[in-house]
Amino acid sequence: MKQRAYSLDALRGYAIITMVLSATVVAGILPEWMYHAQTPPPTHAYLPEISGLTWVDLVFPFFLFAMGAALPFSIGSRLERGEGWWKVALDVVLRFLQLAFFAIFIQHFYPYVLSSPQDVRSWLLAIGAFAVLFPMFMRFGRVPVWGRVAIKVTAYGVAVAMLLTTDYALVESFSPEFSNIIILILSNVALFAGLIYLATSLGCLKGIGGWIRLVLFALLALLVLGADVEGSWAGRVMHYSPLWWLLRMDYLRYLLILLPAIEAGEMLRKSMSGKESATERNKNNSRWAAVLALAAVVLVVATLGTVQNHLIGLWSVVAIGTLAVMLVASSKVSGSMGTLWRRLTLLAAVLVALGIMAEPLQGGIKKDPATLGYLFTTAGLAVASLVALSVTVDYFGWRKGLSFLWQSGQNPMVAYVACDLLVYPLLNLTGGIALLWPLYSSPWLGFLHGVILTSVTVLITMLTTRLKWFWRT
Repeated sequence: MKQRAYSLDALRGYAIITMVLSATVVAGILPEWMYHAQTPPPTHAYLPEISGLTWVDLVFPFFLFAMGAALPFSIGSRLERGEGWWKVALDVVLRFLQLAFFAIFIQHFYPYVLSSPQDVRSWLLAIGAFAVLFPMFMRFGRVPVWGRVAIKVTAYGVAVAMLLTTDYALVESFSPEFSNIIILILSNVALFAGLIYLATSLGCLKGIGGWIRLVLFALLALLVLGADVEGSWAGRVMHYSPLWWLLRMDYLRYLLILLPAIEAGEMLRKSMSGKESATERNKNNSRWAAVLALAAVVLVVATLGTVQNHLIGLWSVVAIGTLAVMLVASSKVSGSMGTLWRRLTLLAAVLVALGIMAEPLQGGIKKDPATLGYLFTTAGLAVASLVALSVTVDYFGWRKGLSFLWQSGQNPMVAYVACDLLVYPLLNLTGGIALLWPLYSSPWLGFLHGVILTSVTVLITMLTTRLKWFWRT
């Protein structure tokens, strides 16, 4: 790959930053649209009957989408270099195991898990866990192979020893069943999506890989829908698990986000063969494409987040109308970038339309359990967001002003744990946490609380990115 898809990094960065923000705003004192639709304030109790969508509900699917869109860059480029399929497949499986271990390890070393109330021991152990993750997941390119193996084995050995010898407050003892659910889902879908993309990119299947993935998308959607029928074979398949704490078939529903993401990644990668000049006409139409892409996301979320009822007519007009105008704007942009945005816009429109049609099923748009309407809609909004970022970051090259996005997106594992395993413990050890207590007094000061902690986390992540201390699986 001659060029890096900074827009994809930025989308991943947006997802991880808003994930941290949504977890650090003060609970219970903000408006409903500042939380997951199904866990509204003041109690934040899970209410499965509520349907709707807020910006917080976009965080996880956007991150999943970025993971899927990256597969053509990671696996595709390796196959083009002539690497054996068996080696790529082995790396996909190893990535799954590493992510699963990451999910188990970090969950055991959150300070609130280690002691209640939290104390110096819990904060120091959390910082120690954060430090151990560096040799576990960093790649030491200039170190000989035997040295790299020794570093990894030692780091994993220390991590296992920490897991087995630490006393916990929230659980009786170490258990592989106690893990971070978000990372565990990511590990499962990374495994299946990686193997699917690999299988459909080899030999005679390469030319029809997109069609095969489309068929799999349709079959999986029917399987998810059929699983709701009590006593059905589809339900038995979706609830089967050889090791339920490690590998669960139910997580396959999230492939309905990753499979379209793979196609978007293919489009993005093919459009990056060369750099085009931004003529004045193209610039104006490109700006409109970006604005309308963001408008489509904001309007759909505002409609579903504010109303949270089945006003499907209003939602349809808002979503499809905005995407149609966006398609017109992108059609006036010449060259490969214009072609990319048109194709991505069509994909976004199709996915949002599927979300509209699936909305009456399974009780509406719901994140948990993820319904077809939720999966289709959020995937479509992720595509629209990718268009906006492609225009701003890749086409116009606005990388300096958006560096906090793409630099965070290049090191998402650091960003995911830095707040809980480093920022919070350091604030407690130094007494700096007392400076944040006044921010618990009013709704928007509570939001400022989240912004401050998220900003510190982003700065730490950007520093590791600039130092090239990347965590990779």
